[in-house]
This record gives sequence, C-alpha cells and structure tokens, in this order.
Amino acid sequence: MNLAEYRGVLRGISGVHATAYNTDGEIDAALTTEIVARIAKAGVHNIVTGGNTGEFYSMTVDEVIRLQAIAVKAVDGKAAVTAAAGRSVRDAIKVLKAAQAEGADGVMIHHPLDPFAAPHAQVDYFIKIAEATDLPIVAYIRSDLIPLDEMVRLATHPKVAGVKFASQNTMLFFECCRATKGTDATWICGLAESWALPFYALGGRGFTSGLVNVAPERSMAVWNALEAGDYARARAVVESIADFENMRTKYRNGANVTVVKEALQIQGFAVGDVRLPGLPKLEAADRKALEKVVAGWETDAIV
Repeated sequence: MNLAEYRGVLRGISGVHATAYNTDGEIDAALTTEIVARIAKAGVHNIVTGGNTGEFYSMTVDEVIRLQAIAVKAVDGKAAVTAAAGRSVRDAIKVLKAAQAEGADGVMIHHPLDPFAAPHAQVDYFIKIAEATDLPIVAYIRSDLIPLDEMVRLATHPKVAGVKFASQNTMLFFECCRATKGTDATWICGLAESWALPFYALGGRGFTSGLVNVAPERSMAVWNALEAGDYARARAVVESIADFENMRTKYRNGANVTVVKEALQIQGFAVGDVRLPGLPKLEAADRKALEKVVAGWETDAIV
C-alpha cells in the first residue's frame, strides 16, 4: 500500500481493537483473533493494533509485538493494519520493524508521555521514528501544547501520512486544517464518533473508534452518514451511543477500556479484566447500566 492509498484508508474508520486475556492474565490469541476478525468483517477500513483501547501501556514491548502479529493474521488482508509504537525512540523503532516484517500497512506513534518533553522536541520524536521505517506514519497527538507551526511541520513531513488529533481544542484543529490547506496533510478525529461531527465540519476526515469492538455497524453508520453529508443521520446514530461513550469518560477516562471490555463480556466474549493502572472492573451499578445500553441497541432500530 503506497502513501496515497494509506492516506485514503485513514479517511475511513481507524478501529482500535481490544486485547483479550486468559485466566492467567496473558494475551488470549484465539479470542483476540475473533474480535479483530469481527471488526474487519464489518467493513472497518483500518484496524489499529496496540492502541490505547488495546492497553498498549500495560504491555511489555514483546507483548505488543506479539499482539500485532496476531492482528495482522486475523485481518487476513480484509482491511489495512496499523501497528502502534511508542515509549522510547528505541522501543518504538523495535516495534515498528517487527510490525513491518509481519506485514502491517502503517505505524501509529503514540504521543510521548514524558512530563518534561519540550513541544518542538515531541515533533522531532515523531519524525525521528518516522524516518526509521519505510512504512507511512500516523502521529497521535493528545495535547494542544504543541504550537501551530510545529503541528504544520509534523503534518507536512513526507513520511507522515496523517495526524490523529485527540485534543478537544477545536480552534487549534481548525487552524491546523486551515494552515495546511492545499497540502497532502490529513487530519483525523482522534476522539471517536461523538467528536467526528464537529471535526468533519472543521476540515477533518476519518475518525478513530473503540466502539467497533462492540457495535461496528454503528460506527460504520456514523461514517457513512458523514461522508454523505447527512449530519442529521450522523447525530441520530451518535445519540444512540452517547450513554456508552459517556460511561467511558468516568474517572478522567480511566473507565474507557473497561466499558469496552465489559460490553464484550456482555456479548459473550470472556476477554478478562483491564490491566492496571486502568480500571479492572466497573462498579455494579455501572455494569447494570451498561447491560441496559447494550440490550437497547438490539431494539432501537437505528441501524
């Protein structure tokens, strides 16, 4: 897949798959394969392996590499596969080289979490990793502290296929889109379906999703509506997932992955608990509310 083709994929849905664990807390390859294959079968354009929904930061580097090999095999060419890398530059390069050998189509570089990282040096971090591979790169930005000129430098770098923008600073997002108008820069909504509507209106294309693990048809419905310019339809589908997405924001997003994994459990997938420092389990009242949400999707006739 060349750079232009990969950019096209990024304008679709980038679904971040969950990781199933067995009763010993180790990666359950068979069940993870089933989850990934279901996402691919639903028509999701790009499957991200080793993302935050996949619990990247609670895994060892070797576990991330194993997980990505599982995902590439599970997708079996039905979608693009983007392997996530991060932490130190050396760790990231080790992961992306393994991902390329396994057949991944691109690499998403996680935003560096170092509390002493300088804004311009964070851009240098992305670029240094990007220049160590032949694969196209997605830069994952979770902060609005990187100034506009540095964001433009990142987005227009020839090895960077797109920027996954996961800050709620919509004015900065708009200025990024405006400043790169006429270039090949691709700005992706990194805040999932609920934020995709305003991001599309401001110049973005495509969005990330954890919902695809549980209800991929709803994610596809949002994307199809946005691409058709049917914002009323998109809003209706987003409204149907609002309670699910709001539950994920509890504890400053600490319940984000927990809600996804417990929804999978409700559907019959024994995916195990979330690893620390994520929230291992929902409280009983939240679990009951989630069961109601998932059951409601069976009868609401939205999709």
